[in-house]
Amino acid sequence: MATTTLHIKNMVCKRCIKVVRDEFTKLNLKIEEVELGQAKVLSPISNAKMTEIKNVLQQNGFELIGDKKSQQIAKIKTIIIEKIHHSEKAFDSINSSDYIAKEMGLDYSYLSHLFSSVEGITIEKFTINQKIEKVKELLVYNELSLNEISYQLGYSSVQHLSAQFKKVTGLTPSHFKRLKDNKRKPLDQV
Repeated sequence: MATTTLHIKNMVCKRCIKVVRDEFTKLNLKIEEVELGQAKVLSPISNAKMTEIKNVLQQNGFELIGDKKSQQIAKIKTIIIEKIHHSEKAFDSINSSDYIAKEMGLDYSYLSHLFSSVEGITIEKFTINQKIEKVKELLVYNELSLNEISYQLGYSSVQHLSAQFKKVTGLTPSHFKRLKDNKRKPLDQV
């Protein structure tokens, strides 16, 4: 049976995977695999079924991505979010641009230009925004020191993390930590 890969925008966490899997099961679709940003379906998909899929995705805050460039951008975002929010160490000792290019199987300069022209920000800025959102999360949990957070997210030093945090949020990490109403954003809005 042929597999159809559906690329899905705003699918940024493990809960998203569960929602998509559950909704597709309700639609009687045979699922091969669901992962961040995509679902592989074994069932034949008629136009009527595709409309149902689009509707159920939209009801849950997702969007089906059709064109190749949009799919590539969604995959770049998924790679970055997965690496920063769902792995032990963000980008380890490897360069994020090398990692993204390797994962995509495409030249980084092409990916960078495509991303910037469509999203209006650079891949680097998107990565920084994701890292800062992760720093906020870790500060709220209060389980790691700033030094440990800096190491986990691949910063060269606590000073570098603090400077970047202040540039993005307008606050120092310690001031943010003291705020009662920590202003975190959903990942699909970063």
